[in-house]
Amino acid sequence: MNVAELVRESLREQATQGPPVPGDFADRVLAVRRRRRSRAIVGASLAVVTAAVVGVAVPAVDSDSEERGPRPASESLTDDVIAHPGQTPPRELIAAGGTALAAYSTSKKVKQPDGDAVITRTYRLLDQRTGTYREDARWSWVDVAPGMRTAAVLERGLPADRIGLLNLSTGKVERWLPVQHGVGGVEFSPDGRKLVATTYAENPDRLDHDRPMSDGKHEEPGPADPTRTGFYVLDVASGNGSWSEVKTKRGGFGIADINTRQDFGFSQDGTLVRTGRHQPGHLYYDFQGRKTGTPPREKHLSWFVAAGLSPNGKLAAGDFAGGARTTATEVLDPLTGKRVAKIPGQQLLAWADDKRLIAWDIAPGTSEYRNRLVLVTIGSKKTVPLSGYRSSKADGVGRWTPVFADR
Repeated sequence: MNVAELVRESLREQATQGPPVPGDFADRVLAVRRRRRSRAIVGASLAVVTAAVVGVAVPAVDSDSEERGPRPASESLTDDVIAHPGQTPPRELIAAGGTALAAYSTSKKVKQPDGDAVITRTYRLLDQRTGTYREDARWSWVDVAPGMRTAAVLERGLPADRIGLLNLSTGKVERWLPVQHGVGGVEFSPDGRKLVATTYAENPDRLDHDRPMSDGKHEEPGPADPTRTGFYVLDVASGNGSWSEVKTKRGGFGIADINTRQDFGFSQDGTLVRTGRHQPGHLYYDFQGRKTGTPPREKHLSWFVAAGLSPNGKLAAGDFAGGARTTATEVLDPLTGKRVAKIPGQQLLAWADDKRLIAWDIAPGTSEYRNRLVLVTIGSKKTVPLSGYRSSKADGVGRWTPVFADR
């Protein structure tokens, strides 16, 4: 239940004619790194804190001005925990510690004329003017930069031949980054300076009617054969970068070692590119596409446990450790892989700080799919609800997938 869902050659002529990058664009994308270093998170209390965060030293680049416009909602709403347990899907900003729900998506299977189907996402992104989530149906894929001022977006009809840099305050694309190899997924580096873009020959969300799945009563199109071709590493400010080919390995009976969608991401320190596979662990590459060894602190990470390493790198989020009637997760020593703590939660999604995590969890005795966002703390059995419960139905607006970012 934890496993994620998992070549165009021409450029759009008009993509090269877009507006120039604003002079403060890089600062706007990267502001969060300075802000988080100066942010003093209020205690480790699990209660909703109503006082302002102590000791915030806001850099001049983040202050209100006529040029920059109003201060983003994610900066003005500074409570340590911002929760809306009555909202599902969320309508207003949800955050804990240094992490916020920057966007979320719902998905449905759209049948195609040839009998195939495509998993189609609809995103709701944080509107930084209002602090609310607003639908933006233009995009098939979204990732949000640290600081939540900018999102990387892909248009409908993957693989895409350009990547958009979307301003979350204005809702406008400030720049297009054209690419020669079609892109199916993008992710910001931890410092927000780079993008890794995974390239595919065909839509990675396609389901193949020639490879059907059956529940014993009905047949539906199943996962298509992987068509991943490689990855770009691009500089956000300039758009410069290079593409690296990565071939898909196949084992017995021609079965590929990756899923139909198996995107690349960055290592914890942002110096390498990594990807999951069917076997435990990740594969790592340098920015030129050469395979490298696994960083010592990441050798015990599972690609389907989204939280990964704690911000200080001293702890690693582990897998489910509960039973038939109870939920629990484990926290590991990243160097040894040994359990150092067992905490509540069904699935660990993101670190709020070095001691707290955002997780999915269910109400005791209910469906494993009817879960909500909660905040859990190492050393405590308590949970703080952050959102309402998702629907247990596989499709529909009641089942949403979060996109987190540093705030």
